[in-house]
Amino acid sequence: VERYGFSGQAHWRITNVHFEAEKTTWSIERGGNFWADFEFPLAGEYNVLNATAAAALASIFGVATPAIVDALATFKSVKRRLEVKAEINGITIIDDFAHHPTAIAETLKALRTRYHGRRLWAICEPRSNTLRRKIFEVELARSLSIADAVVIAAVFNLAAIPEPERLSTQAVIGSLRSEGKEARELPDADEIVRWIVPELRSGDVVAVLSNGGFGNIYEKLPLALQKIG
Repeated sequence: VERYGFSGQAHWRITNVHFEAEKTTWSIERGGNFWADFEFPLAGEYNVLNATAAAALASIFGVATPAIVDALATFKSVKRRLEVKAEINGITIIDDFAHHPTAIAETLKALRTRYHGRRLWAICEPRSNTLRRKIFEVELARSLSIADAVVIAAVFNLAAIPEPERLSTQAVIGSLRSEGKEARELPDADEIVRWIVPELRSGDVVAVLSNGGFGNIYEKLPLALQKIG
């Protein structure tokens, strides 16, 4: 039985969710009765679900409701989770550790709610042991399709993956293009920065998705944007 969530059958039920530019607000019902209103600076349904689970657990262990409300309202999240790295010329650069299709999809959906109406780019480095493999090829294309435009880096250390198991970035790009998405592969961070900077315009949101250093693209991209003024 679902214990918390958006379902009407949930014991801890999420209602009245509102995603705003700087915060998310929602209410929780406990056993069919109103329990408390919450807000925090994070975006995305998955963060609301996680926060609701944490609130429920804290309550079960005896933490007072006002203390839970205050703790969530002041929660600042963690590094590399929807972390704003820079805002330059109206362009927002986001760093996120997402490296599995499910996490990538939730991250991009969260950015859609936070930056509604803005063009969303996804720059993805297939770096983790799972993402470098063919097993998630279809799911990766599906998750990246949430963005308006996609750039995929060459698969990290591809030679370490047996050839029959390797992710085909071209298959992912082909799938995205068949849906009318702008999608391309570029070999590394330097080439990505060189190509994308002239393509970006004020209002764009760029999500950089990798579980590694990604050639220091998190610093190189803002610096390149600053140079063009």
